[in-house]
Amino acid sequence: MRLVVVGSQWGDEGKGKVTDFLGQNADVVVRSQGGNNAGHTIMIGKEKFALQTIPSGIFNPHIKNVLANGMVINPKETLKELAGLKERGITNFQLFISNRAHVIMPYHILLDGAYESLKGSHKIGTTKKGIGPCYADKVNRIGIRMGDLIEEESLKEILSSTLPLKNKELKMLGLEELDFTTIYNEYKEYGKILKPYVCDTSLLLTEEIEKDKNILFEGAQGSMLCLDHGSYPYVTSSSPTAASVPVNAGIAPKYIDHCVGICKAYTTRVGEGPFPTELHNELGDLIRERGHEYGTVTKRPRRVGYLDLVVVNYAKRISGIDSLALMLFDVLTNVEELKICISYNLDGKEIKTIPATLKEYARCIPNYITLKPWHENINKVRNYEDLPIEAKEYIETIEKYTNIPVDLISVGPERTETIIRKDVFKK
Repeated sequence: MRLVVVGSQWGDEGKGKVTDFLGQNADVVVRSQGGNNAGHTIMIGKEKFALQTIPSGIFNPHIKNVLANGMVINPKETLKELAGLKERGITNFQLFISNRAHVIMPYHILLDGAYESLKGSHKIGTTKKGIGPCYADKVNRIGIRMGDLIEEESLKEILSSTLPLKNKELKMLGLEELDFTTIYNEYKEYGKILKPYVCDTSLLLTEEIEKDKNILFEGAQGSMLCLDHGSYPYVTSSSPTAASVPVNAGIAPKYIDHCVGICKAYTTRVGEGPFPTELHNELGDLIRERGHEYGTVTKRPRRVGYLDLVVVNYAKRISGIDSLALMLFDVLTNVEELKICISYNLDGKEIKTIPATLKEYARCIPNYITLKPWHENINKVRNYEDLPIEAKEYIETIEKYTNIPVDLISVGPERTETIIRKDVFKK
């Protein structure tokens, strides 16, 4: 079984818990895009782990964890993350890094911050971790890949031709130029440490598929941050959709069996851009505090709004979502004013999709249906039938307007605080 987990909103939907939960039945867990700008928060018992680059299967010694070719990897931060895990007793793991994944270099981080600052009021809201500039170098064919990082002569050759270009760019932006020898000596050491993990992960995954292993492709960011189909330009630098997984992991599209969309019971987003259901009131503040809606990586407060099914249906269309995992459902307990957006009004016309331009999207007015609240504590509920009738009506409304079954319902942060209506990892 090859299962893809995608965010069905603007990211931060709770993918960490689901990938950890589903990963218990996986033989392989794969990150296929993004970099250390995407965090997964995972609760194991009372312990909280914040992962940025490493796949969530890292806690199970029997799982093969893959950083695939579609990722951009900061070797310094990856080693720091591994060291942090080892300090907390996570020492027995399997990690494989694609030799075709691109490397985030110091100049990428400097350029990311500089260009973001220059945009002023039009800033994207980037994490300034060098993700975009690294992907830009990949497209411009001047990037350094993990296979180059672990080969000193290859690293020296590419860095010696690329760094002069980057130094001109840094100088143009009023920043200090970087020294070749300093960077080369630092990064060749990272290459030596990481070399045992680096391999052809496309080949590894194909071999695992041929053995009929369970493979979980865990998503980073959300569908609305897709470079092609998201709320451009307020998007990430890669595609977090299920459609991108085959090329970013080096496998054939026919091998994807099922797509789980992770959907928060309300909507959040970080950074700039239109957000039709955003709440600028005490209710928004209440949900933010209850749901601990602050960035895993950046700690920035997230913008909060009502659940928007136009967004979820859009994610369904571009990713082929087969089932939903509804996250942070318990946060809505005792929320007196429950609403779900089912369509927009744009210039007097009802629409049920996302406009291509920001100007149009900013003019969209949400059309809501109002639902009754529930007041019972649902944290200990494990069977769908035991939920309050109002809570079930909320879930059934989602199913009605998306035509997607809600197979998993999270009623608390811990792995066990989950209602399973269907085992999505079963063939």
